[in-house]
Amino acid sequence: MSRMLIPVAVLVALVALSVFGDRPLPRADLTYINSSEVNTLDPQRMSWMHDLRTARLLYEGLVKNDVLSDDFDIVPGVAESWDLSEDAKTYTFHIRSDAKWTNGADVTAQDFVFSWRRALLPDLVSDYVAMFLNIKGAQAFYDWRQEQLDGFSDREFASDDARRIAAYDLWEETKARFDSMVGLHAIDDRTLVVTLERPVPYFLELAAFAVFSPVYEPLVAQYERPDPVTGRLVRRPGWTKGGVLISNGAFELTGWRFKRDMRMTKSPHYWDRDSIAINTISIPSITDPNAGVLAYQTGSIDWIANVTSPYRGDMVAQKLAFFDEHKERVAEFEALGYDQFSITRMLPEDPRALTHAVSSFGTYFYNFNCKPRLPDGRENPFADPRVRRAFAMCIDKPAIAREIRRLGEPSASTLIPPGSIGGYTSPKGLPNIGDAANEEERAAIIARAKALLKEANFPHDFIVELAFNKDAGHDLIGQAIAKSWQKSLGVQTSLSQKEIKIFREDLKNKQYMTARAGWFGDYGDPTTFLDINHSKDGNNDRAYNNPVFDDLLFQASNELDPVKRMAILSEAERIIMEEDLPLVPIFHYATIYMFDAKKITGLSTHPRTKQNAFLIDVLGDGIGDDLPRPMNPDQIQVEATTP
Repeated sequence: MSRMLIPVAVLVALVALSVFGDRPLPRADLTYINSSEVNTLDPQRMSWMHDLRTARLLYEGLVKNDVLSDDFDIVPGVAESWDLSEDAKTYTFHIRSDAKWTNGADVTAQDFVFSWRRALLPDLVSDYVAMFLNIKGAQAFYDWRQEQLDGFSDREFASDDARRIAAYDLWEETKARFDSMVGLHAIDDRTLVVTLERPVPYFLELAAFAVFSPVYEPLVAQYERPDPVTGRLVRRPGWTKGGVLISNGAFELTGWRFKRDMRMTKSPHYWDRDSIAINTISIPSITDPNAGVLAYQTGSIDWIANVTSPYRGDMVAQKLAFFDEHKERVAEFEALGYDQFSITRMLPEDPRALTHAVSSFGTYFYNFNCKPRLPDGRENPFADPRVRRAFAMCIDKPAIAREIRRLGEPSASTLIPPGSIGGYTSPKGLPNIGDAANEEERAAIIARAKALLKEANFPHDFIVELAFNKDAGHDLIGQAIAKSWQKSLGVQTSLSQKEIKIFREDLKNKQYMTARAGWFGDYGDPTTFLDINHSKDGNNDRAYNNPVFDDLLFQASNELDPVKRMAILSEAERIIMEEDLPLVPIFHYATIYMFDAKKITGLSTHPRTKQNAFLIDVLGDGIGDDLPRPMNPDQIQVEATTP
């Protein structure tokens, strides 16, 4: 071959490799949109809902939630059973003998020790490190490690080699300290003992959270090395690639093309593989909400995990109209205890029935800055709880939910969504003008609010600044709140719209007067919502500080009687929702799904909205095979049209 032909041959080979390497794969048994591109597949570094949803496909913790049960019960996962000591501080987990990694190796107790140690290192900067600090000695270990790292960079060494050796020595000492200080021990391959600082009634709920999943030490350790400059453990992400990642869940990652798609196959080694009805899953990276709906309509998608298109309110309205046309049958099915998905399945087929609004484990609210002075140095009237109560009472919450959101979301009088946590009774909450039965009752609420402002000597010419970030309709909600305050209290409000990054920084630094916010619970206990108002909690963006409230949370943390404990927490929520109002809840979120309930089963209507995609079954033979079903999102032509 002449030298002139060599480049041509190489080019032809590269083109052929590209063509054959990018051939569409066979259609997966389940194809769904995960709402956003996955940020990480490292469970100890996760925080976003779409990441956690993916983690539950690939990993399995000691225990898990039965997402299809009414009570969201804790059921065995990698641990086939567990024992709890009389003082409720020590859990002994018994690892099942058939728990395997996707390479066939046994899942052992040591895998959990290794993984939880990663989460407890300040090097990792895990968003959920506080959950692991419930373990005995964990806080002391964390503080020791941080102290060592703070001083490492300032130490002087004779040479770069000496500094590198010191970094490795510090890492070896860190592992030894962890073993001696922290109440987490692998007694043998199948026995894990966890000792807590104090009883944590919801610890099993934490253990079911995806960040408590194990990672495969022989693989992950290859990508972690001490940094000779800082002493910190540096982590490289290569172990999470498709074809490289070794996991222990129902599915294994066979491919991950960033911003294109993710492909998974049922693990042949998963202990409960016979219960999994599907063999392959595809998750195309379609982040444009309009493109997602169009992809579903063309038959490319089986399920959209979170519909965010701007016209979704119209979609929900169509579903409600469909139910209203069959209201008698719907009422009969509801009386028999059937959920929304089951009822839809039993009604006539209709394109309006493809959208499903499900109550979520989250609340949209407005913060009040509770600091004595505002960012500009002026005295802050919102430091007085009477002022906060007055403004909270004069928001027409039902109108916001009904006319702006239009998703069937309930207006909120409490922070914790009522009925979302078994055994917990929500307080009544503060009355607001939107809940008034008539004009006379509405006028009475306004009069009470004005009286509170007068008692607090609220400045008559004070202008309230209301901050929110761009997009997602926050501006419309802000305008509605400003209008309510002007009409009811005669108070002028200035709207401040900011870029999301600046808005978040201002929120964390308390550089605002009032500001929009929201919170989704991470585990099935009231503290997942209440803790964000503790005076020392990192998520207390309001600077709220009430020793009585803090003490109630402390009492609850030491109360072993579950009924008494829930009563204490209910009283804590009553204080912040009826007396102090460091935040005012507006509505409880709904999650909007899109799927055909006659063809897709295994999704839950529970307000915790913790869907496990490996439980899904796609019914029927060759469903939609006559429709175009492109696998590559690049093939989908996007048109921003309303369905």
